[in-house]
Amino acid sequence: QVHLVESGGGLVQAGGSLRLSCEASGRTFSRYAMGWFRQAPGKEREFVAAIDWSGGITYYADSVKGRFTISRDNAKNTVYLQMNSLKPEDTAVYYCARRPTSVPETAQYNYDTWGQGTQVTVSS
Repeated sequence: QVHLVESGGGLVQAGGSLRLSCEASGRTFSRYAMGWFRQAPGKEREFVAAIDWSGGITYYADSVKGRFTISRDNAKNTVYLQMNSLKPEDTAVYYCARRPTSVPETAQYNYDTWGQGTQVTVSS
């Protein structure tokens, strides 16, 4: 069974940067697409970014396009989310998730394994 553990969250001022990491257990990480989602207080969880098995295909929500970058290191079983030019509206719990195929998607129901989340707070 695969386990996902996120790290790298914290408190940052608007305009600052953070890099989130999500490490996966198991030997099959490189076969699967991965995604990042977030949930702000009082709101539904939403798609942020996704990446295919090789790192060659990436998708982004319009709200983060040009500011966030998703990447992966299959040798380290880790997917990253580099977040630049952070805004207060980026404040949320960020979750990584695994899609049990090699091709990324934006819909949450396509992902079968989720991490516990990491809090990102952006102050104005």
